[in-house]
Amino acid sequence: MAEPSKRVWGWMFFDWASQPYFTLMLTFIFGPYFASSVVNDPVLGQEYWGWMLATTGFIIAISAPLLGSIADGTGSRLRWIGSFSFIYFGSAISLWWAFPGSGQWMLILVAFGIGLTAVELATIFTNALLPGLAPKSELGFVSGSGWAFGYAGGIVALLISLLLLVENDAGVTLLDIPPVFGLDPDAREGTRATAIFTAFWFAIFMIPFFLWVRDGPVSPRDSRTVNGLADTIRSLPGQKSLMAYLASSMFYRDALNGLFAFGGIYATGVLGWTQIEIGVFGIASLVSGCIFAWLGGFADRKFGPKRVIVFCIALLSLVCAVIVTTSADMVLLFRVEEDSRMPDIVFMLCGCLIGAGGGVLQAVSRTMMVVQANPDRMTEAFGLYAFAGRATAFLAPALIATVTLVTGDQRLGVIPLLFLFLAGLALMRWVNSEGYGHEVA
Repeated sequence: MAEPSKRVWGWMFFDWASQPYFTLMLTFIFGPYFASSVVNDPVLGQEYWGWMLATTGFIIAISAPLLGSIADGTGSRLRWIGSFSFIYFGSAISLWWAFPGSGQWMLILVAFGIGLTAVELATIFTNALLPGLAPKSELGFVSGSGWAFGYAGGIVALLISLLLLVENDAGVTLLDIPPVFGLDPDAREGTRATAIFTAFWFAIFMIPFFLWVRDGPVSPRDSRTVNGLADTIRSLPGQKSLMAYLASSMFYRDALNGLFAFGGIYATGVLGWTQIEIGVFGIASLVSGCIFAWLGGFADRKFGPKRVIVFCIALLSLVCAVIVTTSADMVLLFRVEEDSRMPDIVFMLCGCLIGAGGGVLQAVSRTMMVVQANPDRMTEAFGLYAFAGRATAFLAPALIATVTLVTGDQRLGVIPLLFLFLAGLALMRWVNSEGYGHEVA
């Protein structure tokens, strides 16, 4: 493929700008901090976090298809992205007030959920711009490169946070210094400041996106909006390959989001990792994701998205099985010495595999959606794709929260993710790699 155009670079900057919300806030910094310090109980914190993600997923699921249909009808994708960007920024800033031991954990969860909803909905409209960026044969490479660029942004943001802001139990950062700008480590101001850092990171790096990216032309058929959405939904039973793919992605993306959302909390409660150790784990995972998301673009071009997706789901299913059978005193159900580092090493390797498999899976999944979707209704299609990813988004967090509550064991709470991956893998059997207009082979 030729050197990416300025428009392609602008589009990729959305991934760079938005990734820290998932990296710092959802997975490696704020999520574990909320469970261990705001709620002050990792098990109860995991339960609360799960219900927040379930509620957020439901809201995204019911709003995404309609918003996508409206955007197709008006051609105003950039306006929607801009609106959700303002909401995202305000939500992230507000998390500065997540004080340790705060009794306001419900308000904190609401603020976090609003920001997560905003960035997820903005992603729908950004993904819908993908087909106009390159020839169809190169979309996998563009998508993979964008996801790799996003992971790189997450790595840089996480490194800055660990080196300068996030304090450990001794009140110092990874550089063995107090948090910069005189932030009070006793009040966990360094960790809380990652919310402000994330907000301004997004605001600054969205500038190239809005300068270089423009909406595509509106198709005459795109004036149908709500009626068009109803027609599309009614036509789904006749598009068996699309139906199978939406169902498959519904399960495997839900499981993947569960791995990302609960990885840091799991490491805190099961392995007793510190905030700094979780951050190092995050860097290893992101570096792996960055490299393999980019390589996944080449695999997509060579083998096609379906084969790559199947391989990644199988890999992540295996990783889930390893995680469930590993704890501080056990690896693959075999007991280890009390001071053994083997459980930590195994979990670190699992993190790298989650980053690699998850990075490739997310990048290739959106190119598969482009292949499966009606070109005239692309934003609506990605709205349905978001719906599929969120229709059962409550399922993984709710199952994790329920199993954790019933068993009182964080390790056993992860078991549902394995079955969600396997369900997604089974449904890929009915997905036609030729995509839109083709019946299942």
